[in-house]
This record gives sequence, structure tokens and C-alpha cells, in this order.
Amino acid sequence: MDTRIGQMRRIFTDKLSKNPCKSVQSVSSVYPLSEEEMVSTELLRRYPFFGFLNPEQLRQVAMMTEERELPKNTILFTIGEKAEMLYFLVNGRIDLHYIVEDKHLPELRKDFHIGSINPGEVLAISALVEPYELTSTAVTTTPCTILQIHAASLHQLCEQDHDLAYGLQKQIAKTAMERLHATRILLAAATAV
Repeated sequence: MDTRIGQMRRIFTDKLSKNPCKSVQSVSSVYPLSEEEMVSTELLRRYPFFGFLNPEQLRQVAMMTEERELPKNTILFTIGEKAEMLYFLVNGRIDLHYIVEDKHLPELRKDFHIGSINPGEVLAISALVEPYELTSTAVTTTPCTILQIHAASLHQLCEQDHDLAYGLQKQIAKTAMERLHATRILLAAATAV
């Protein structure tokens, strides 16, 4: 699997060779973060995804959330990788791609643009759904600010707080349905030609 992920990252990077992509480095932060490192609960409150959280739940999630700046053409994650973070776009734009490749003939590959993430939207919901494997490749198309939440810490919090876990599952289902609807529209448009 790691070889396949490496190949896909190279394919995608080669495709954007005119504007080389940089990969996001692994995060080495320790969770929970200190009060100085964590994002403000007010920032999280702006996202409808967290609308169900009470003040204490919001504080706990904020303690595992970091804000990061990413330059244009950064590969945030690659299809097939382990989903270790849940992301929210604060500003900028991120495109999602699905790469299809024949494992016997790697030169036979196709890159499909499957959507864009705009400010206020969540991405990498796979971090909260087994088997915790990313289903697309995300690339910044502008300089971006993101929030990233450490998924393992969020899983532990869900084990302790079942109301939080239930609320997150509802939000994940809603997001997945919205993405499915958007994909159906793209498919209908592609077949109408």
C-alpha cells in the first residue's frame, strides 16, 4: 500500500510540475495542546459542524486543534494514506482529486477533479470513519489557512463522551450526503455531454 501511495503522490506531483507541489509534513505536536497553542473556542464555534457542542466539549476539541498556514500547491493528503487529521478550511481553496491507475500498467492513469473545498467546509472525514483511509488527494489552489484536529485524540474523547460521538456521527453523515449529492451532479453533467 505504501508503494501505491508513493506512486500516486509522484504522479500528482509530476502532473503539477509547472507549479511543484509541496507535501505537508507530519505533525509532531503533543495533544492536548496548551492553552497558548490551542485555537480559540470562538473560532471553532463559527463552523456549523460544531454547532451541537456544549462549551466544555468545544474547549476539549479546541485543545486538540491547531491552525496552520499552507502555500499554494501544497498536497495536504493523498488518496490511500492513513487519515490522521480532520481538517477545516479557514480561508483559501482546496481541490479534491481522485486518481485512477491500472496497477499493471501505471502509465494508464486518469486524474479526476471531484470537487473543491471552500472556507468553512470540512475535509478528511475519513479520519472519523473506519478504516480511516483517505479517499481523495487534496491540493491547495491558493494560499490557505486550515484547522487540523488530531483524529486519535478525538477518538479518545468520543470514547469518553458518547453525546459528542453521536453528534459527530450525525455531522459526518450530513457531510457525506452533501458530497454524494455534489458527485451525482458532476456525474450527471459528465454524462450529459
